Amino acid sequence: MTNSNKILDRVLNGERLSADDGERLFESNDIISLGKAAQEISKRKHPDGIVTYIVDRNINYTNICISKCLFCAFYREKDSPDSYILPKEELSKKIDETIRLGGVQILIQGGLNADLGIDFYEELLQFIKSLNIHIHGFSPPEIVHISKKSRLSIKDVIRRLKNAGLGSIPGGGAEILVDKIRKKISPNKCTAQEWLNVMESAHNLGLRTTATMMYGHIESYRDRIEHLTKIRELQDKTKGFTAFIPWSFQSKNTKLQTLNSELQTLNSFGVDYLKTLSISRLMLDNFDNIQASWVTQGAKVAQLSLFFGANDMGSTMIEENVVKAAGVSFRMSEGEIRRLIEDAGFKPVKRNTFYQPVV
Repeated sequence: MTNSNKILDRVLNGERLSADDGERLFESNDIISLGKAAQEISKRKHPDGIVTYIVDRNINYTNICISKCLFCAFYREKDSPDSYILPKEELSKKIDETIRLGGVQILIQGGLNADLGIDFYEELLQFIKSLNIHIHGFSPPEIVHISKKSRLSIKDVIRRLKNAGLGSIPGGGAEILVDKIRKKISPNKCTAQEWLNVMESAHNLGLRTTATMMYGHIESYRDRIEHLTKIRELQDKTKGFTAFIPWSFQSKNTKLQTLNSELQTLNSFGVDYLKTLSISRLMLDNFDNIQASWVTQGAKVAQLSLFFGANDMGSTMIEENVVKAAGVSFRMSEGEIRRLIEDAGFKPVKRNTFYQPVV
C-alpha cells in the first residue's frame, strides 16, 4: 500500500489530515483514488444525491483599482478611457433582469477605488436592498480598503455595511493565504491575516461567508495546504463559512502571463484542478459544501467535479466580467446546469446563499 493510500484510509476512517498528509497527497499521481475518497466523504455529508446551484449575477460596480494585481486583467487606472463606476440606472436594470430570470441574489464586487469611502458603499447597499434581492458582496480586500479609507475598524465597517443591507460576504481576494506569495502577485492588497480577520469579524457579527483559493500561479503545494489549513482553523473557531470554492489561475491578458508563458499550458489541464478539488474536500473536514468552478474549467470538467468531492455547481453567472477579461468565456444557463447534474446521476436543486432550497 502506498503512502497516499494509507493517508486516504485514515481520512476515510474519520481522521483529520495534517499539513504533511495534504502535501503528500498533492505529490501523488493517483488521481482516481483521490477522487474516490473525496466523493465518499462528500456522499457522507450529502447522502441524498442532491447537487445544488444558485441563480445569480456578478456585478462589478467599478473597475478602477489601486491594487494592480499581476494576475488581474480586469482592473483599470482611474484615467483609463474604459474605467467606470456603475450608474444606479444601469445597476437597477441588471438587478431587474436578474430577478426576472429567477435570480435570488447578486454578487457585487469591485476594484479598490481610492475615491470611494464608507458613505458610497452604504448608499449603494441601501439602493440595492430597496430592489428586494439578497446582497452577497464586498470581498475582504474591499472591506480592508474601506476601513483604511474611512479610518474605521474592520468590525465597524462590517457592522455599518450589514445595517445598510449586506447579507453575506464572498471569499474573493484570498488568492493564496501566504504572504510571501501575496507580496509578489498582489503587493497592494490585504495580508493573509487581514483577510482572515475580516472573515472572523463577519462571522462574529452574524454574516455567513464563503472561502476561495486561486491556485496555479507561483505557489507551491505546501502553500496550497497552508491556505487550506488556515481556513479550516477559522472554520473550527467560527463555523461561519458556507462553502469553499477553488479555481485555477487564468493567465491570458495578465502581467503574470508575460512572466511565465508556461502557466496557461499547465492550467489548461483539468487534472490539477480535480486533484486540488479532491484534496480540498479531504482537508476541509469541517466544510459541508465544496463548489465546482465551471466558469474556469468548462462544463465537462465541472461535471467530473461531482465525482471528485464537489456537491454544488455554483452560480449560473448571468453576468461575469473578471474571469472573462482573462480570456475565459464559458457560459451556462440554468437549464444546462440542471442537465449536467442529471446526466451525472444526481438531483439538481436550486438554492439560496445559505444552501437552502428555493422554488
